Amino acid sequence: MTVTDEALGTDPLDPPLLAPLRRDLSWAQVQAMSQSAGHRQDAVLQRIRATAAVRRGTRMTKVLSAAQLAGHLAGWLPYGFCYRACDIAHLRTPAELSLLRTDGAADDSVAYALRWRATDPVDFEIPMGRVQAGLAALPAHSRIGAMVLGTGFTPSTDDLIPEFVTAGFADLPMPANAQLLAYPDTGDEVVLYTYQPEQHGWLRLAGPRWRHLLEGVPGVSPDREYVPCTDAGSARLMGRINEHEYQAVADPPGDFRVRALTRAARYPVQTLCRRAEAALWRNVPAWVLQRDDSWARLRLVSPDADAIAAVGARCYERGVYEVWAPVRELADHHIAETPYAL
Repeated sequence: MTVTDEALGTDPLDPPLLAPLRRDLSWAQVQAMSQSAGHRQDAVLQRIRATAAVRRGTRMTKVLSAAQLAGHLAGWLPYGFCYRACDIAHLRTPAELSLLRTDGAADDSVAYALRWRATDPVDFEIPMGRVQAGLAALPAHSRIGAMVLGTGFTPSTDDLIPEFVTAGFADLPMPANAQLLAYPDTGDEVVLYTYQPEQHGWLRLAGPRWRHLLEGVPGVSPDREYVPCTDAGSARLMGRINEHEYQAVADPPGDFRVRALTRAARYPVQTLCRRAEAALWRNVPAWVLQRDDSWARLRLVSPDADAIAAVGARCYERGVYEVWAPVRELADHHIAETPYAL
């Protein structure tokens, strides 16, 4: 008999992680399997991991440092390691969330997070199999943050938390109503800002009681009610209406429209895709995050020891390796397009 999401009382956009526990397979055994590289190919563990699905509109979360929060306020886009919000909803204090941080630090009195709804499942990969092959083999001195186990679960002594990465460690266009959150040691969840795509900025929602949570964020004034973004990200969402193409806005799960300041001009698009610059440097595939006439900043699509050594890439956060390269040395420099089925 099939158990439906409705029968479980869950949000169909956030299907629960399910494990077939029985007398010979306890919770403790499943958790231990998730922490062992020897179980990367275990069929039972893979079936459990497959139940943690991302659907259009699933709420995704990335835990941030204060510096990363400031980066997103300045225009950074979602990228790298992230989690389904439903899988980490029980983690509410900085100490509990520290195992999910990507910067390798865990000494702050407040944790921050970016939460957004997935535009499409194609934007996310599970760090196991091909995705984990290079990351799991990297030595400690070549990485920041927790090691990648390759089982699809994050390292933890107590929890069973399925982890994801943005596909190829790409930037994802920021959807409407994304949120920047704070978690003080009281266990509260505080919405600091919400993203307004037509205005391309963050609207502050935190009242006077919570202004102190922003005091440690570099370059951010706690009293500023609206923070406009720069175009710091590399990805764009594009849509078509008949033969015309427009920059688009995603408000998952069902609203995909032309980006326009006036509400009357926000027509639904008929097709949708994500575009970003890509290239090869020394035969290593990478995203082109920014460039001028001479230099380009690259992020490796599939970081492993050989690729990192070939280009001299540096680890900036867990799984994310970037490097500057001369533009004249780039090969196969092109616009990569990822279509979404509407």
